[in-house]
Amino acid sequence: MFCLHRTRRRPVAALLTLLTLLALLLATACGAGTTDSEGSAGGKSPTVRIALGVDASYAPLYLAVERGMFKQAGLDVQLTKVEGGPAAAQAVTAGTAQMSANADSTALPQMVSNPRLRALGDFQSSGRLLKVVLRKGITSPRQIKTMGSIQGIGLYATHEYLQHHGVEPDSVKIQQSSPQEIPTMLQRGDIDGYILFDPWVTKGVEAGGHIAGSTGDFGVTYRQWLLADQKWLKEHQDLAGKVFKVVAEADRLVTKDPHAGALAAHQQAQLPVGQTEKAIGEISFESRALTATDVASSRKIVDFLLAQKLIESAPDYDSVLLRDWYDQHAK
Repeated sequence: MFCLHRTRRRPVAALLTLLTLLALLLATACGAGTTDSEGSAGGKSPTVRIALGVDASYAPLYLAVERGMFKQAGLDVQLTKVEGGPAAAQAVTAGTAQMSANADSTALPQMVSNPRLRALGDFQSSGRLLKVVLRKGITSPRQIKTMGSIQGIGLYATHEYLQHHGVEPDSVKIQQSSPQEIPTMLQRGDIDGYILFDPWVTKGVEAGGHIAGSTGDFGVTYRQWLLADQKWLKEHQDLAGKVFKVVAEADRLVTKDPHAGALAAHQQAQLPVGQTEKAIGEISFESRALTATDVASSRKIVDFLLAQKLIESAPDYDSVLLRDWYDQHAK
C-alpha cells in the first residue's frame, strides 16, 4: 500500500512478486476468452480484476465482494491480492489486472515509469492510521539519533516529522527495514522511534515504546486511489465508472458499520477482526473526484522523491491525475 520508491527489495519479496505476476499472466492467457473485460462465459457479466494489497484500508472492496455488491450491479469483479506497495499498480501495467488500489505515494513513482497509468479518483484517506512510536526515555524529537522506516510513505513521513520539529533529517540515521522487524529494533534500542500502522504500533507499545502522535499532526495524509491503464480505460469508461460507484457505496457502508467491514476483511484476507475494526475507525472512507489539493500534495511527494534521487523525473500531472473523471463517470 505505502511503498513509493525504487529501492532494492529483499530477494524473497522480489521473487514472490515475480511469481505472482507470472501466475496472473498465465491465468490471463489461459482464460482470455472467458475472464477478460468483455465479459465472462456468455458475455453477460463484465469482468474486472482489481489488484490490491492486504490490510484494513481495502475493507470497502472486501465488503463489496462479500455482500455481492458488484454482482448486483451486473459486474464480475475479482480481487487480485498482491504483496502490497507498487505490486498492485505493476499488475495493471503488466495487463494482469484492469484496475488497482494504490496510495498516492505508491502510484506517483509508478506513473513515472508507466505514464499510461491514470488515477480515477480517491476512495479513502487518513492522517491518523500511521503513528509515531518512540522508545522509552525519548520524550522529544530532538533526542532522536536513529529511526526505523519502511519504504515509501514511511520514509517520506519520517523526513516530514523530523523537519516539523526542527530536526535536520540528515542528522538522524534512518534504517530501512520491514514492518515486522522494526518493533524488535525499538525493543533492542537499535532505534529511537518509527512511524507505522497497526499491528506494528501496538507491538511497539508492547515492546516498551509509547505513541507520540499521528502523521496528520505534522501534515502528512495519505490518499488511496483507484488506478487504471489508459489503453483499457479508453474503451471501458462506463465499466470503470460502475465499479467505482460500487466502491463508493461500500465506503458508505464501512463508515456506517466498521464491524461489518472488519468481518469482510477477515473473510477475504484473514485479517484479525479487532485490529481491523480499530484501523477502520482511523480512516475516512469517502469516494470523490481528485482536486487541486490532490495535485498539490502529489507535487510535494514527487519533489521529495526527486530530491532523494529516487525518481528521475516528475509525472505529467495533467495526464495521470484525472480530476474530472469521477464526477463524469462514477458520481
